[in-house]
Amino acid sequence: MRVEVNLPQFGMGMTEGTVLTWLKAVGDPVVEDEDIAEVEAEKATVIVVAPESGTLVEILVEPEVTVPVFTALAVIDTVD
Repeated sequence: MRVEVNLPQFGMGMTEGTVLTWLKAVGDPVVEDEDIAEVEAEKATVIVVAPESGTLVEILVEPEVTVPVFTALAVIDTVD
């Protein structure tokens, strides 16, 4: 099953974030709650974690791109 990795809202005032870097590449295995990306929010750099274990199969937002909260950043193919 494929699961989207969405940009979380880290604070009530957060409306968008900028992907700084991906810590994993397409094809890499990921474990639930593992750090996979760094995002710059309004006042801090935050870490996005994998919502489930599996393989990172697609990166939807490249570094230096700013997107609204809850936007899909990547896709994980989960381990069943």
